Amino acid sequence: MTRQLDSTGLKRLHRTWRRRTEGRAALVLDNVQSPFNVGAILRTAAALRVEHLWLAGEAAAPTNAKTAKTALGSERYVGWTWCETVGEAIAGARAGGFRVVGLELAEGAVPLHELPPAPATALAIGHEDRGLSPAALDACDAVAFLPLLGRIGSLNVATATSIALYELRRTEWAGAGAAPDPGAAGTTAETPG
Repeated sequence: MTRQLDSTGLKRLHRTWRRRTEGRAALVLDNVQSPFNVGAILRTAAALRVEHLWLAGEAAAPTNAKTAKTALGSERYVGWTWCETVGEAIAGARAGGFRVVGLELAEGAVPLHELPPAPATALAIGHEDRGLSPAALDACDAVAFLPLLGRIGSLNVATATSIALYELRRTEWAGAGAAPDPGAAGTTAETPG
């Protein structure tokens, strides 16, 4: 019978995956104005071990009451810097040792899962309606997109950010051949025969 993990099992499971994750991740938010979207992004960032968040232009601050309500306290786990321009934010990410990858439906963009992994990646995320600004697109080291299959051609910015961050981590885990520890949190693994 399968049952939910208790708090000890949950801690053990998360610890197992943290040990298998060496890549560094960060975010640059280019004019992401909705505090609810920024709060949701912060919560995902804390869950997937994002080191730092650079907010540029009119981006909602983590201290905004609506942002904090959606973030549910996760803002305390992610460092952040507010920057006047996206160029300043991208420069900050580069100074921190990050390759900057814009997430945008743009000419020359590659599917995110095809982008070669890097030891440190900062995803640049754009405005809810307008996407990344031309200045951000020009400053990025690479531009990637999330392939979509349905009749809707784009996602909510917080949803897209969540998928992209998970894909960065998944690509790292797949490249390292990481699999759950057979003894951790009641998981099992089979030895190939």
